[in-house]
Amino acid sequence: MPQQRNDLTQLVADHAFLRATGAPLVMGNVLHVLRDAQENYPAWEAAIAEARLSIELEMYIIADDRTGRHFIELLAERARAGVCVRLLYDWLGCLRATWAGRFRPLTAAGVEVRASNRPRLSEPAASLSRDHRKLLVVDGQIAFVSGLCLGNAWLGDPAHGKPPWRDTGVRIRGPAVAAAQAIFEETWRQSGDAPAETADEDASATVQPTGSVAVRVVGTSPAAGNLYRQDLLVAALARETLWLTDAYFMGPSAYREALRNAARDGVDVRLLVPRSSDLPWIATVSRTLYRPLLEAGVRVFEWNGPMIHAKTAVADGRWARVGSSNLNLASLLGNWEIDVTVENADVAETLEEHFLQDLRQSTEILMGRRQRVVLSHPRRRIRLPLRAAARSARGAVRYAALLGDTVGAAVGGHRPLDATEAGALAGVGLFLLANAAVAWFYPQLLAIPVAIISAWTGFSLLYKAAWLKRRNHRAGGQ
Repeated sequence: MPQQRNDLTQLVADHAFLRATGAPLVMGNVLHVLRDAQENYPAWEAAIAEARLSIELEMYIIADDRTGRHFIELLAERARAGVCVRLLYDWLGCLRATWAGRFRPLTAAGVEVRASNRPRLSEPAASLSRDHRKLLVVDGQIAFVSGLCLGNAWLGDPAHGKPPWRDTGVRIRGPAVAAAQAIFEETWRQSGDAPAETADEDASATVQPTGSVAVRVVGTSPAAGNLYRQDLLVAALARETLWLTDAYFMGPSAYREALRNAARDGVDVRLLVPRSSDLPWIATVSRTLYRPLLEAGVRVFEWNGPMIHAKTAVADGRWARVGSSNLNLASLLGNWEIDVTVENADVAETLEEHFLQDLRQSTEILMGRRQRVVLSHPRRRIRLPLRAAARSARGAVRYAALLGDTVGAAVGGHRPLDATEAGALAGVGLFLLANAAVAWFYPQLLAIPVAIISAWTGFSLLYKAAWLKRRNHRAGGQ
């Protein structure tokens, strides 16, 4: 009976994961975990150099620096050698490289280059979503999925005392490569007027099982929430351990509650986040979320190095995730992301070892005697001013989401508030009172921006309606 119950539990879990992610579990792969740029970049370079049919790269940031230019030259060289090379980059993430003309050598060499999700007058809000993926597919036979972009930050600058960023990626060989390639193809088609020919379509279709690792390649697009549903499911299914590393943690309230419930149920839940970040306000915002997690038994650690950029999870010594998705609303519901989830004890063990190594370079956050959040290092205390998050324009959307959660908790009473959120509530209260005063004494000052936004939105809707009608007319004519 126990064996039958275990089999049934596994069957139910498999179906649940498939429905949550829309991604089937692909058997028969070889997967290697690659730690930091010192392992990822050389593996990428070797695969690109050995490409004979095709190279497909989908990248959030290609920095206008030595590392970015180096990989651009590698791609151009393979294109000149007759390899079909396609580059899909995020228009905002690669804005500096675009302005500097760094992609011109690629197009001159025959590389087809497309920008993902350019701003459109007809859909002004759509440009807020980012193509945050980091995916490289070579010859339809090998794929790399990671948290690393292409930039000097991941290599560091030892000569000037700058350590490299901490990050994680994976290299995949086997049938799961075709799933990664299909995710690229879908976004590629969405980013251009017509799909280009692919030199390796037949090659990817002939990939044979080469190993024993079961892999699920999860591609997320705006509002899809594939990975969000999966991570909620993992938090519910974990029985012993759930160890998370995240670069920009601002988990939605439902996910934070799932972590708290798991910890209360005896699961060893640990969260590793940066203490300092390339977006300085992120650590500040993350800290406002610590107290409810700590009270439930979740252990929280802050990385002592310059930046930990990895996005990984490992549960119960058998399930693991590596990819581009951060635990915040922008990644989980707003961006194009790609992650690999693995059901393999050896891979999970490797990630557990990496996690424990990282903890040795981290500081644990504890609840003090007065129920205040403190560092485990004596005589040091962290301050949690929420308003610091608003100082970054790049963080405006994430900040608004977190602020909305705080205000919602105050109005709806669905969770206890922390004293560190008092400043945010006071700020919102003063802002609303100021708006009320302006609306009462100078209504035209509010009417003008409302009129502009309404006009822009109205134009966009009319444009979209005309475009749909024209497309329907053309389809009817055929």
